[in-house]
Amino acid sequence: MKRLSLILLAACTSGASQVAGDADLQRWEQTARNVTIKRDDWGIPHIHGKTDADAVFGLVYAQAEDDFNRVETNFINSQGRMAEAEGESAIFRDLRMKLFIDPDSMRAKYEASPAWLKSLMVAWADGLNFYLHKNPTVKPRVITRFEPWMALTFSEGSIGGDIERVSVPNLRAFYGRDTVRRLADALGTDDDEPRGSNGIAIAPSNTTAGKALLLINPHTSFFFRAEVHVSSDEGLNAYGAVTWGQFFVYQGFNERAGWMHTSSSVDNIDEYAETIVRRGDSVFYKYGSEERPVISQRITVPYKDSTGQMARREFTVYRTHHGPIVKQADGKWISVRLMEEPVKALTQSYSRTKARDLKAFRESMELHTNSSNNTLYANADGEIAYWHANFVPRRDTSFDWSRPVDGSNPKTEWGPPHSIDESPNVFNPPNGWVYNTNNFPYSAAGPHSPKQQNYPAYMDRGSENARGIHAIRVLKDRKDFSVDALVAAAYDSYLPAFEEQIPPLIADYDRAPAALKAKLAEQIAVLRQWDFRWAESSIATSLAVFWADTLQRAIAEAASHARMNTHDYALRHATGQQRLQALVAASDKLAADFGSWKTPWGEINRFQRLTGDIVQPFSDSATSIPVGFTSARWGSLASFGARSYPGTKKWYGTSGNSFVAVVEFGDSVRARAVTAGGLNSKPSSPHFNDQAVRYAKGDLREVYFYPSQLNGHVKREYRPGQ
Repeated sequence: MKRLSLILLAACTSGASQVAGDADLQRWEQTARNVTIKRDDWGIPHIHGKTDADAVFGLVYAQAEDDFNRVETNFINSQGRMAEAEGESAIFRDLRMKLFIDPDSMRAKYEASPAWLKSLMVAWADGLNFYLHKNPTVKPRVITRFEPWMALTFSEGSIGGDIERVSVPNLRAFYGRDTVRRLADALGTDDDEPRGSNGIAIAPSNTTAGKALLLINPHTSFFFRAEVHVSSDEGLNAYGAVTWGQFFVYQGFNERAGWMHTSSSVDNIDEYAETIVRRGDSVFYKYGSEERPVISQRITVPYKDSTGQMARREFTVYRTHHGPIVKQADGKWISVRLMEEPVKALTQSYSRTKARDLKAFRESMELHTNSSNNTLYANADGEIAYWHANFVPRRDTSFDWSRPVDGSNPKTEWGPPHSIDESPNVFNPPNGWVYNTNNFPYSAAGPHSPKQQNYPAYMDRGSENARGIHAIRVLKDRKDFSVDALVAAAYDSYLPAFEEQIPPLIADYDRAPAALKAKLAEQIAVLRQWDFRWAESSIATSLAVFWADTLQRAIAEAASHARMNTHDYALRHATGQQRLQALVAASDKLAADFGSWKTPWGEINRFQRLTGDIVQPFSDSATSIPVGFTSARWGSLASFGARSYPGTKKWYGTSGNSFVAVVEFGDSVRARAVTAGGLNSKPSSPHFNDQAVRYAKGDLREVYFYPSQLNGHVKREYRPGQ
């Protein structure tokens, strides 16, 4: 009788599951009927839904069509499940995520979310699940079914979120045997390309048309975001870059306003040195006059073993009220505290896309969850703004927050976030422009910038950088900006780092022994005549980049010990001998790799896309495209992070300019844009690499924002699932 009951229970369970599946399919198909996707002649999807939720459904469906691998990978990573796909090498990367992302907690936060946000999360999961249903040949690596709560695990959109500031090697040293190979960065372990972005907003007073302009220029790894246009009958109408798998336009514009995020140097993640007390088998930490128990937790990290089978690694992890323990230093356990507000973060990320004026945008900023980014802003009312990092906890300024603070001292507790009015923001400055290049906010509006002495040190730990110097140069005292002029400024070829670095080299040469002078005479002659501007045809650019790269590698260890960046260390402490020998070595390297040191930059610096792999392969024997602009290291506003790879002599880019747009606001919005390579990850697609030449030349195309602009450019119109 018991066996019969079990059989009946199994049958009932199976039937219930089938009914649920049928109900899901009916819901998906009904939603799909409310969505239209129009692909333009660049493959860019223009998605329209009756409701915002319908639009979200169509948006993620279209993204999955173009690159499901990147969609899934972002959410594999955000949930700490990379080891299930990539194996043992990713275990501690997953552990880092699991210290902060707990599925049960996220499910509870989802259930407590406002109804409108829950409807968007449901639509997000439905769109991806419907795509998998309609495309059974697509085999997910890990996530076979998306659940609405998963959207909360990746709610902000940056290329490197707050959690990724926690060191994986330190985590491994604390929690595990150091027998697992460190997961290599997709860009290579020796990559020191600056990460971040450029944003510029220009007021109508500085433009020929009397309309505000916005430069949207994120610097990310290539193909990290997709270009989309998404709208609904409920007022959504956003165009721009969406991070694969997310349902909000991260950097872009609507018909009245635009926003551009740049990585901030704000200090808003803090480490606490905890004083640990052991009493028998129990562990406590001191806090004021108390001894509080250290919280322990078991975390399981599944991973794919060398045979392809699933295994698991168990960890006992520890935390205090400040946050999880992530390393040990100077005999102390170190905990880390960062912003953990996924519902508010997702709310802010979505709501700003519908904000049509400064007041509404400010209301979204009042949530204080745009933690790692500054924001450049412009709108159709002619207003411009620089918003400094949006989550800055109030802290006691008697402590040095750049280092671990005493966790036992209650005075190191965080207060509430600084208000918008207490932050170094800039609104409508008299000079008519604001900018940020991942530098500090204290030059954001030239002479009308916030004053550094008026703010606590933790408000920003950055400084000026070469791109900042460059940006001021192209913005200062200009009243003739147009869309074309701002595009030209974004690709201005000046390299300010070399204007600083080359004169000392020439002075060293002039004092050098005759034999060394003879060896370097031609090279120095080229550099003496150089105008410090990049160009595909420029031999001086090749020579300068190879020389500076060689020099900075030679002094890197000394610069690290001095706690200085290599550029500043080279200016202040490099010897004449080091500079001149670096030029000899650079000349020899160019000759060995390319036949002569007199090699034009465009023959070295190349854009190539051979596959849709996240970690790209490169080959000197395959087709590639010359790129004139250089690494942001040298102050180029247009950034192209390139290097050689195993088996190559040429340098291939993998990061820098990715999505670039210039937008003009007024009675109507006008924009031009370009995306690195192309939108679709399949090499067989006509949109795999159709924008490559435009990308390399900085030749931005017209954006089809209005139906009248899209008319005549629709190559395919369909509903999800057709």
